[in-house]
Amino acid sequence: MKKWKEARRMRAWELINRGWKQNQIAETLGVTPGAVSQWIKRARVDGKEALRSRKGGGPKPGLNSEQMRRLSKLLDQGAKAYGFSGDEWTCGRVQKVIKREFGISYSARHAGRILEKIDRQSQQGVTAIGRQTELSMG
Repeated sequence: MKKWKEARRMRAWELINRGWKQNQIAETLGVTPGAVSQWIKRARVDGKEALRSRKGGGPKPGLNSEQMRRLSKLLDQGAKAYGFSGDEWTCGRVQKVIKREFGISYSARHAGRILEKIDRQSQQGVTAIGRQTELSMG
């Protein structure tokens, strides 16, 4: 979250403590009265520190950078080297490799995104022929 957003929440808290009305604060800061109300409530319940920016609470990326490098090397060997017939990497094949090697489950669609990311990073000839066919098959 941006520091300016945190500063805006802190300013709202400062103004409410100076006796300003929530509507005045909202107008001054260019936000809705509802936003000001939520900030003030949060600060009253959990203290001023609750207005500070927090790190995102979303899921952590499944594959870390080292695992991505390792996966890239596996894919560089070709699909045949990993036991598949034919040497093209498809979303489903990449999905299976990730599950077997790292124990992480991804949808075939997301495995395709990872394959594209590796393609962009390596700029080597890792192919993804059949990607659309596999996606449409589920």
